[in-house]
Amino acid sequence: MNVPALPSRLLSVTALKKSVPGGRILFEGLDLAVRAGEFVAIMGESGAGKSTLLNLIAGLDVPDSGRIDIAEVAIDSLDDDARTKLRRKSIGFVFQAFHVLPHLTLAQNIALPLVLQHVPGAEATAQASAMLASVGMPGREHDFPRQLSGGELQRVAIARAIVHRPSLILADEPTGNLDPETAARILDLFVAQIRDAGAAVLLVTHSQLAASSADRTLRLTRNGLVPQHAG
Repeated sequence: MNVPALPSRLLSVTALKKSVPGGRILFEGLDLAVRAGEFVAIMGESGAGKSTLLNLIAGLDVPDSGRIDIAEVAIDSLDDDARTKLRRKSIGFVFQAFHVLPHLTLAQNIALPLVLQHVPGAEATAQASAMLASVGMPGREHDFPRQLSGGELQRVAIARAIVHRPSLILADEPTGNLDPETAARILDLFVAQIRDAGAAVLLVTHSQLAASSADRTLRLTRNGLVPQHAG
């Protein structure tokens, strides 16, 4: 069976506006296009709305105005169920705070996106085990999050975000809680995994190190996104 090719412009954001309670505008007139396989980093001051932008793209928040298309589907045209299905199938989210579930084993945490897509249990477990090995943690399937270091938790979070091979990965400060040496190792691992998957990636960060791995870097301002120049 032929699988339709992804559109070259996997993510398209047009004239996006978002304000916070009280009326302060975070950003407006925001445009962004990300191609399949492209890695884009977004930097900006604290409070500029970087995490909010990721939540809007993921359909977890609603903009004041503007349009967001993922794989040529306008997410504001979808009802809640359809938006949830799109998120589960097409989006992987790496959170700064990991959001690994403490009562589940590592394999169960990683397999969760597959389970939500009704992948059979044995197959989901096998894929989770393979992904654990690919992030340098073979044989740790039955460990629990409380047994892990911060760097190991971030590896699990990355594995969970990409196990279902999403077409779009959103990463919110994925190295923000890590020491520089661990952050560099995790970043190399993250980049290797997403390049292998061919996913489009949008990463928000304060770290110039993290941004340096991207194909291009943008800065979020009140008037949208502008190119971030080195130095």
